[in-house]
Amino acid sequence: MRRRRFLALGVAGLALSAAPLLAAYEPVAVPPLPPIDRIVVKKAERRMELWSAGRMVHAMEGVALGDAPIGHKQFEGDEKTPEGRYVIDYRNPESSYHLSLRISYPDQAAIDFAAAQGRSPGGEIYIHGQPNERPGGRLPGDWTDGCIAVSDEEIRALWEVVAVGTPVEIYP
Repeated sequence: MRRRRFLALGVAGLALSAAPLLAAYEPVAVPPLPPIDRIVVKKAERRMELWSAGRMVHAMEGVALGDAPIGHKQFEGDEKTPEGRYVIDYRNPESSYHLSLRISYPDQAAIDFAAAQGRSPGGEIYIHGQPNERPGGRLPGDWTDGCIAVSDEEIRALWEVVAVGTPVEIYP
């Protein structure tokens, strides 16, 4: 009897401790969107705003950033998400992260700064979905190498309405 009670409590405790992780995998519904002509990322808020014709039409909450989310990306491998004004310069339909939209980092200032330090500024920064081997919802926390990650549902919605050349503003 005692053993069953202990086992039942253990199973209940495990289920409760897993609840936050399971919640991270809940599907995220995205309403139909118009063509997006501006993307604004607010890193501290983990928020990505989608703008069309001068007004915000949707916000994606809880986006994931690089493993070292505070501060501007300066060097390859620093795990930071860049800050500044960029554009979407490439669409990757065969991404390891469902779909991905490349951000035009590094700009010339980042290249020059890193070169002055004898280092690479890094690159290949994307807005992307989740790892292909773990479909559904979002991984919790900040886990990218500097990219901005959303759910697979969200990147599919972005894919339909974001063109190459769309401005991206990334704020601290």
